[in-house]
Amino acid sequence: MPRQARLDAPDTLHHVMVRGLERRTIFRDDADREDFVVRLAALAEAGALTVYAWALLPNHAHLLVRTGTRPLARSMRSLLTGYAGAFNRRHKRVGHLFQNRYKSIVVEEEPYLLELVRYLHLNPLRAKVLSDLRRLDRCPWTGHSALLGTVPRPWQDTETILSQFGPTPRRARHAYHTFVAAGLPRGRRPELQGGGLLRSQGGWAAVAALRRGREAYLGDERVLGSTAFVDHLRRAVETAEVPRPRQIPLDALVARVCHHVGIVPTALTAGGRATQATQARAGIAYLWLTVLGHPGRPLASVLGVQPQNVYRAAAQGHAAAAAWECLLATC
Repeated sequence: MPRQARLDAPDTLHHVMVRGLERRTIFRDDADREDFVVRLAALAEAGALTVYAWALLPNHAHLLVRTGTRPLARSMRSLLTGYAGAFNRRHKRVGHLFQNRYKSIVVEEEPYLLELVRYLHLNPLRAKVLSDLRRLDRCPWTGHSALLGTVPRPWQDTETILSQFGPTPRRARHAYHTFVAAGLPRGRRPELQGGGLLRSQGGWAAVAALRRGREAYLGDERVLGSTAFVDHLRRAVETAEVPRPRQIPLDALVARVCHHVGIVPTALTAGGRATQATQARAGIAYLWLTVLGHPGRPLASVLGVQPQNVYRAAAQGHAAAAAWECLLATC
């Protein structure tokens, strides 16, 4: 069966799951986790995503995000490609790091937003990575500690969540903590894993009866929401025009970026490490690989670097993602 296209639109809430290839470890140490968090923070700060909840476990990660200035697929490609390349360099490995595509579920905000915040943040306890809630409260590798204020994450949208628990930060955090603790006995919850109509019309027992005709797509596992929400979303996605980055020739992109930083294109291959040339290489690599979706190897000779360093340059360019994408729009 062919893979279904992703459901996406601006201002859409997504539960995203990323797993390691063959369930292998994707976070070996705190340096790995910090690198992933820095990349996620950059997307949030650039307005690409609003991050409500997240949790990093040894072989997978969960994110609860709202799309902003760019499609989810572009943000996730930037996050995962950059992280995988850095992971491979750090640990001197080659090959794929992640299992297939990431999984994304479009979520109906009411009643699922707070339920998913709690569910995602309790993942380390369900997986027995952490032993109790007190340890989770101070764990830097989930958004739970940011909501409690124990690990500041200014890029995470804690205000939206806490505002639903109380009028002041102190009262809201106390009520939020009580809410999370109440979820501990509930264990794994398959009803929060997508399936729209299947969840609202009898759960898993109804699957066989809903695999026909119009109702088959209302049981879409890409969606977590009511019947009306799923039906509305599917119709909206089917009729929407998906914006795509304008494709431009490589030489035009190189000329534009070099002009922007104040150098001529030949300076890229001059072999120096001047700040402007390094900045231009990062911008060109980020736009060509991450935004426009082209392969990196042919870019190496243009930038005057080794093929493996193209991806490193793209990761560096991600730090100024919003500025580079604005520049691309003027090409």
